[in-house]
Amino acid sequence: MAVGLLLITHEGVGAAMLAVATRLLRTLPLRAEALDVPFEGDPVGLLPQASAALRRVDQGDGVLVLTDLYGATPSNLARELSRLGTPVKRVSALSLPMLLRVMNYPELGLEEMPGVAAGGARNGVVLDDA
Repeated sequence: MAVGLLLITHEGVGAAMLAVATRLLRTLPLRAEALDVPFEGDPVGLLPQASAALRRVDQGDGVLVLTDLYGATPSNLARELSRLGTPVKRVSALSLPMLLRVMNYPELGLEEMPGVAAGGARNGVVLDDA
């Protein structure tokens, strides 16, 4: 079994990230899905849809939820998901380096995944003179 991956983001962000990751890696090693939240979205109203997505990616080892902006509707929806019983860890500030890093460590458990995701985001920031 493996950790499932759910991207809960503003419209267009999560689906685009998964599409790019799929193009680069050809096959995603983790069961993953994106839930794009409308800008007018209500976390409580979207909870059934998010819960269904969570169940689709969960393989029994829990789900890592990546959101694009902490404190915004997608992040708040992820917080609500964590209260439903399935083991969930939430990491905000989704970036392509974060997503690719997570995909490169599919054997890790849910407890280790948030650190791997955060490390991918940090290491993906490069300052240079170019």
